[in-house]
Amino acid sequence: MSSSDLGDFLRSRRAALRPEDVGIRGYGARRVPGLRREELAMLAGVSPTYYARLEQGLSTNASESVIGSLAKALELGPDEQAHLFELARPKRSPRRRAAAKPDRAREGMLRLVRSIPDTPAVILGRRSEVLGWNSLGHRLVGGHLAFDGPELWRDRPNMTRMLFLDEHTKELYKDWGGEAERAVASLRVLSGKNRDDPELTALIGELTVKSPEFCSLWGRHPVHRCVSGVKRFRHPEVGDLDLEFEVLTPPDDSEHRILMYTAASSEAASTLALLAREATQSVVTVSPEREPDAARESGR
Repeated sequence: MSSSDLGDFLRSRRAALRPEDVGIRGYGARRVPGLRREELAMLAGVSPTYYARLEQGLSTNASESVIGSLAKALELGPDEQAHLFELARPKRSPRRRAAAKPDRAREGMLRLVRSIPDTPAVILGRRSEVLGWNSLGHRLVGGHLAFDGPELWRDRPNMTRMLFLDEHTKELYKDWGGEAERAVASLRVLSGKNRDDPELTALIGELTVKSPEFCSLWGRHPVHRCVSGVKRFRHPEVGDLDLEFEVLTPPDDSEHRILMYTAASSEAASTLALLAREATQSVVTVSPEREPDAARESGR
Protein backbone atom coordinates (compact mmCIF):
# COMPACT_ATOMS: atom_id res chain seq x y z
CA MET A 1 0.00 0.00 0.00
CA SER A 2 1.25 3.49 -0.78
CA SER A 3 2.04 6.20 1.75
CA SER A 4 -0.98 8.15 0.49
CA ASP A 5 -3.48 5.56 1.75
CA LEU A 6 -3.85 7.30 5.11
CA GLY A 7 -4.37 10.70 3.48
CA ASP A 8 -6.84 9.29 0.95
CA PHE A 9 -8.88 7.69 3.70
CA LEU A 10 -8.91 10.83 5.85
CA ARG A 11 -9.98 12.96 2.88
CA SER A 12 -12.78 10.56 1.94
CA ARG A 13 -14.22 10.60 5.45
CA ARG A 14 -13.76 14.36 5.89
CA ALA A 15 -15.66 14.92 2.65
CA ALA A 16 -18.53 12.76 3.93
CA LEU A 17 -19.19 14.99 6.97
CA ARG A 18 -21.30 18.13 6.74
CA PRO A 19 -20.58 21.03 9.11
CA GLU A 20 -24.04 20.80 10.63
CA ASP A 21 -23.46 17.10 11.39
CA VAL A 22 -20.75 18.04 13.89
CA GLY A 23 -22.16 21.27 15.26
CA ILE A 24 -20.28 23.71 13.05
CA ARG A 25 -22.21 26.61 11.57
CA GLY A 26 -21.65 26.87 7.83
CA TYR A 27 -21.30 30.23 6.10
CA GLY A 28 -22.04 30.39 2.38
CA ALA A 29 -21.40 27.87 -0.33
CA ARG A 30 -18.38 25.56 -0.23
CA ARG A 31 -16.24 24.71 -3.21
CA VAL A 32 -15.87 21.09 -2.09
CA PRO A 33 -18.18 18.94 0.05
CA GLY A 34 -17.54 18.14 3.68
CA LEU A 35 -15.45 19.71 6.40
CA ARG A 36 -12.43 21.88 5.79
CA ARG A 37 -9.10 20.67 7.10
CA GLU A 38 -9.04 23.43 9.69
CA GLU A 39 -12.47 22.44 10.99
CA LEU A 40 -11.56 18.79 11.40
CA ALA A 41 -8.28 19.71 13.07
CA MET A 42 -10.19 21.87 15.54
CA LEU A 43 -12.62 19.04 16.33
CA ALA A 44 -9.75 16.59 16.83
CA GLY A 45 -7.69 18.99 18.92
CA VAL A 46 -4.64 19.01 16.64
CA SER A 47 -3.00 21.86 14.76
CA PRO A 48 -4.19 22.48 11.17
CA THR A 49 -0.60 22.27 9.96
CA TYR A 50 -0.04 18.88 11.54
CA TYR A 51 -3.32 17.53 10.19
CA ALA A 52 -2.45 18.81 6.70
CA ARG A 53 0.82 16.90 6.88
CA LEU A 54 -1.05 13.73 7.76
CA GLU A 55 -3.33 14.09 4.73
CA GLN A 56 -0.36 14.84 2.50
CA GLY A 57 1.54 11.76 3.67
CA LEU A 58 4.33 13.87 5.13
CA SER A 59 3.89 12.63 8.70
CA THR A 60 3.90 8.90 9.34
CA ASN A 61 4.32 8.64 13.10
CA ALA A 62 1.07 9.98 14.55
CA SER A 63 0.44 8.85 18.10
CA GLU A 64 -2.47 6.59 18.98
CA SER A 65 -4.11 9.42 20.90
CA VAL A 66 -4.06 11.66 17.81
CA ILE A 67 -5.47 8.90 15.61
CA GLY A 68 -8.11 8.18 18.23
CA SER A 69 -9.11 11.85 18.32
CA LEU A 70 -9.38 11.93 14.53
CA ALA A 71 -11.50 8.77 14.52
CA LYS A 72 -13.85 10.34 17.04
CA ALA A 73 -14.05 13.64 15.14
CA LEU A 74 -14.78 11.78 11.90
CA GLU A 75 -17.45 9.69 13.63
CA LEU A 76 -15.97 6.45 12.33
CA GLY A 77 -17.57 3.10 12.96
CA PRO A 78 -15.62 0.25 14.63
CA ASP A 79 -14.33 -1.26 11.38
CA GLU A 80 -13.34 2.15 10.04
CA GLN A 81 -11.54 3.00 13.28
CA ALA A 82 -9.56 -0.24 13.15
CA HIS A 83 -8.69 0.45 9.52
CA LEU A 84 -7.52 3.98 10.36
CA PHE A 85 -5.20 2.67 13.07
CA GLU A 86 -3.79 0.09 10.63
CA LEU A 87 -3.07 2.78 8.03
CA ALA A 88 -1.46 5.07 10.62
CA ARG A 89 1.07 2.50 11.76
CA PRO A 90 4.54 3.13 10.31
CA LYS A 91 5.38 0.69 7.56
CA ARG A 92 8.16 -1.75 8.26
CA SER A 93 11.47 -1.16 6.53
CA PRO A 94 11.56 -3.10 3.26
CA ARG A 95 13.36 -6.38 3.56
CA ARG A 96 14.50 -8.85 1.00
CA ARG A 97 11.59 -11.21 0.65
CA ALA A 98 11.99 -14.94 0.41
CA ALA A 99 10.48 -16.63 -2.62
CA ALA A 100 6.73 -16.89 -2.25
CA LYS A 101 5.46 -20.30 -1.19
CA PRO A 102 2.03 -21.68 -2.00
CA ASP A 103 -0.56 -20.80 0.61
CA ARG A 104 -2.54 -23.92 1.38
CA ALA A 105 -5.50 -24.76 3.55
CA ARG A 106 -4.80 -27.25 6.29
CA GLU A 107 -5.84 -30.79 5.44
CA GLY A 108 -8.05 -30.81 8.51
CA MET A 109 -9.88 -27.72 7.28
CA LEU A 110 -10.40 -29.29 3.85
CA ARG A 111 -11.76 -32.45 5.46
CA LEU A 112 -14.05 -30.34 7.61
CA VAL A 113 -15.75 -28.49 4.75
CA ARG A 114 -16.03 -31.67 2.69
CA SER A 115 -17.64 -33.52 5.58
CA ILE A 116 -20.70 -31.25 5.32
CA PRO A 117 -21.84 -31.95 1.73
CA ASP A 118 -25.25 -30.29 2.16
CA THR A 119 -23.79 -26.91 3.17
CA PRO A 120 -21.89 -24.82 0.57
CA ALA A 121 -18.47 -23.96 2.00
CA VAL A 122 -15.46 -22.15 0.54
CA ILE A 123 -12.03 -21.68 2.15
CA LEU A 124 -10.50 -18.27 1.41
CA GLY A 125 -6.95 -17.01 1.83
CA ARG A 126 -5.80 -13.59 2.97
CA ARG A 127 -6.26 -12.15 -0.53
CA SER A 128 -9.75 -13.65 -1.09
CA GLU A 129 -8.23 -16.46 -3.17
CA VAL A 130 -9.98 -19.84 -3.05
CA LEU A 131 -7.90 -22.40 -1.16
CA GLY A 132 -10.54 -25.10 -1.29
CA TRP A 133 -14.27 -25.81 -1.36
CA ASN A 134 -16.69 -28.66 -1.04
CA SER A 135 -18.70 -29.87 -4.03
CA LEU A 136 -21.73 -27.75 -3.20
CA GLY A 137 -19.68 -24.62 -2.55
CA HIS A 138 -17.95 -25.12 -5.88
CA ARG A 139 -21.26 -25.64 -7.66
CA LEU A 140 -22.75 -22.54 -6.05
CA VAL A 141 -20.04 -19.96 -6.78
CA GLY A 142 -17.69 -21.55 -9.31
CA GLY A 143 -19.39 -24.34 -11.19
CA HIS A 144 -17.94 -23.13 -14.48
CA LEU A 145 -14.42 -23.60 -13.09
CA ALA A 146 -12.43 -26.74 -12.39
CA PHE A 147 -13.16 -28.24 -8.98
CA ASP A 148 -9.45 -28.67 -8.27
CA GLY A 149 -8.62 -25.17 -9.53
CA PRO A 150 -7.60 -24.07 -6.00
CA GLU A 151 -4.67 -26.50 -6.25
CA LEU A 152 -3.20 -24.48 -9.13
CA TRP A 153 -1.22 -22.05 -7.04
CA ARG A 154 -0.45 -19.51 -9.78
CA ASP A 155 -3.89 -19.66 -11.37
CA ARG A 156 -6.30 -20.42 -8.54
CA PRO A 157 -9.70 -18.68 -8.45
CA ASN A 158 -10.00 -15.43 -6.52
CA MET A 159 -13.47 -14.41 -5.34
CA THR A 160 -12.88 -10.67 -5.73
CA ARG A 161 -11.26 -10.98 -9.15
CA MET A 162 -14.10 -13.24 -10.31
CA LEU A 163 -16.71 -10.78 -9.08
CA PHE A 164 -15.33 -7.93 -11.19
CA LEU A 165 -13.69 -9.63 -14.16
CA ASP A 166 -15.57 -12.91 -14.71
CA GLU A 167 -18.86 -12.54 -16.61
CA HIS A 168 -20.27 -15.81 -15.23
CA THR A 169 -19.78 -14.52 -11.70
CA LYS A 170 -21.20 -11.08 -12.51
CA GLU A 171 -24.41 -12.74 -13.71
CA LEU A 172 -24.58 -14.92 -10.60
CA TYR A 173 -25.74 -12.14 -8.24
CA LYS A 174 -29.13 -10.42 -8.44
CA ASP A 175 -27.72 -7.39 -6.62
CA TRP A 176 -24.28 -7.27 -8.19
CA GLY A 177 -23.75 -3.62 -7.17
CA GLY A 178 -24.33 -4.37 -3.51
CA GLU A 179 -22.14 -7.45 -3.69
CA ALA A 180 -19.36 -5.45 -5.36
CA GLU A 181 -19.44 -2.75 -2.68
CA ARG A 182 -19.33 -5.40 0.04
CA ALA A 183 -16.33 -7.07 -1.61
CA VAL A 184 -14.41 -3.80 -1.91
CA ALA A 185 -15.18 -2.89 1.71
CA SER A 186 -13.81 -6.25 2.82
CA LEU A 187 -10.75 -5.90 0.57
CA ARG A 188 -10.03 -2.51 2.18
CA VAL A 189 -9.87 -4.23 5.56
CA LEU A 190 -7.50 -6.88 4.18
CA SER A 191 -5.31 -4.26 2.51
CA GLY A 192 -4.98 -2.29 5.73
CA LYS A 193 -3.75 -5.37 7.57
CA ASN A 194 -1.39 -6.50 4.81
CA ARG A 195 0.17 -3.31 3.44
CA ASP A 196 3.45 -5.07 2.63
CA ASP A 197 1.87 -7.91 0.62
CA PRO A 198 2.98 -7.56 -3.03
CA GLU A 199 0.42 -10.08 -4.29
CA LEU A 200 -2.43 -8.19 -2.68
CA THR A 201 -1.07 -4.93 -4.09
CA ALA A 202 -0.87 -6.56 -7.53
CA LEU A 203 -4.48 -7.75 -7.26
CA ILE A 204 -5.71 -4.26 -6.38
CA GLY A 205 -3.68 -2.79 -9.22
CA GLU A 206 -5.05 -5.30 -11.71
CA LEU A 207 -8.65 -4.64 -10.70
CA THR A 208 -8.13 -0.88 -10.74
CA VAL A 209 -6.86 -1.05 -14.33
CA LYS A 210 -9.28 -3.64 -15.70
CA SER A 211 -12.54 -2.74 -13.93
CA PRO A 212 -13.95 0.81 -13.95
CA GLU A 213 -16.53 -0.31 -11.38
CA PHE A 214 -13.82 -1.48 -8.99
CA CYS A 215 -11.79 1.69 -9.54
CA SER A 216 -14.79 3.85 -8.67
CA LEU A 217 -15.68 1.86 -5.55
CA TRP A 218 -12.05 1.67 -4.38
CA GLY A 219 -11.78 5.44 -4.59
CA ARG A 220 -14.73 5.82 -2.21
CA HIS A 221 -12.84 3.89 0.52
CA PRO A 222 -15.67 1.71 1.90
CA VAL A 223 -14.44 -0.22 4.95
CA HIS A 224 -16.39 -3.02 6.55
CA ARG A 225 -15.69 -6.50 7.92
CA CYS A 226 -18.33 -8.54 6.15
CA VAL A 227 -18.78 -11.55 8.41
CA SER A 228 -22.48 -12.30 7.88
CA GLY A 229 -25.42 -11.30 5.75
CA VAL A 230 -27.51 -12.42 2.80
CA LYS A 231 -26.40 -13.16 -0.74
CA ARG A 232 -29.03 -13.15 -3.47
CA PHE A 233 -28.13 -15.52 -6.29
CA ARG A 234 -29.55 -15.99 -9.76
CA HIS A 235 -28.00 -19.36 -10.36
CA PRO A 236 -27.82 -20.67 -13.95
CA GLU A 237 -28.90 -24.18 -12.88
CA VAL A 238 -31.58 -23.67 -10.24
CA GLY A 239 -32.70 -20.03 -10.59
CA ASP A 240 -33.19 -17.48 -7.82
CA LEU A 241 -31.73 -18.45 -4.47
CA ASP A 242 -31.31 -16.30 -1.34
CA LEU A 243 -28.81 -17.66 1.17
CA GLU A 244 -27.46 -16.37 4.44
CA PHE A 245 -23.70 -16.49 4.89
CA GLU A 246 -21.31 -16.61 7.82
CA VAL A 247 -17.54 -16.14 7.76
CA LEU A 248 -15.66 -18.30 10.26
CA THR A 249 -12.06 -17.43 11.15
CA PRO A 250 -9.76 -20.13 12.59
CA PRO A 251 -7.89 -19.12 15.79
CA ASP A 252 -4.45 -19.08 14.17
CA ASP A 253 -2.34 -16.56 12.26
CA SER A 254 -3.08 -17.91 8.76
CA GLU A 255 -5.78 -15.27 8.06
CA HIS A 256 -7.76 -17.99 6.31
CA ARG A 257 -11.54 -17.83 6.42
CA ILE A 258 -14.34 -20.31 5.84
CA LEU A 259 -17.32 -18.88 3.99
CA MET A 260 -20.47 -20.93 4.62
CA TYR A 261 -23.97 -20.53 3.19
CA THR A 262 -27.26 -21.67 4.73
CA ALA A 263 -30.89 -21.57 3.68
CA ALA A 264 -33.14 -19.52 5.96
CA SER A 265 -36.42 -20.51 4.26
CA SER A 266 -38.02 -23.75 3.13
CA GLU A 267 -38.04 -22.50 -0.46
CA ALA A 268 -34.30 -21.77 -0.36
CA ALA A 269 -33.67 -25.14 1.29
CA SER A 270 -35.49 -26.94 -1.51
CA THR A 271 -33.57 -25.04 -4.17
CA LEU A 272 -30.28 -25.69 -2.41
CA ALA A 273 -31.12 -29.41 -2.18
CA LEU A 274 -31.71 -29.44 -5.93
CA LEU A 275 -28.32 -27.84 -6.51
CA ALA A 276 -26.74 -30.40 -4.16
CA ARG A 277 -28.10 -33.21 -6.32
CA GLU A 278 -26.61 -31.54 -9.38
CA ALA A 279 -23.28 -31.16 -7.59
CA THR A 280 -23.00 -34.88 -6.83
CA GLN A 281 -23.54 -35.79 -10.47
CA SER A 282 -20.79 -33.72 -12.06
CA VAL A 283 -17.39 -32.50 -10.89
CA VAL A 284 -15.14 -30.69 -13.37
CA THR A 285 -11.41 -31.26 -12.88
CA VAL A 286 -8.25 -29.97 -14.51
CA SER A 287 -7.02 -31.85 -17.55
CA PRO A 288 -4.33 -34.52 -16.91
CA GLU A 289 -1.58 -32.51 -18.58
CA ARG A 290 -2.12 -29.57 -16.19
CA GLU A 291 -0.34 -30.80 -13.11
CA PRO A 292 -1.15 -28.66 -10.05
CA ASP A 293 1.50 -26.06 -9.27
CA ALA A 294 1.79 -27.30 -5.70
CA ALA A 295 2.72 -30.76 -6.99
CA ARG A 296 5.35 -29.29 -9.30
CA GLU A 297 6.77 -27.28 -6.41
CA SER A 298 7.11 -30.36 -4.23
CA GLY A 299 8.74 -32.32 -7.03
CA ARG A 300 11.59 -29.85 -7.57
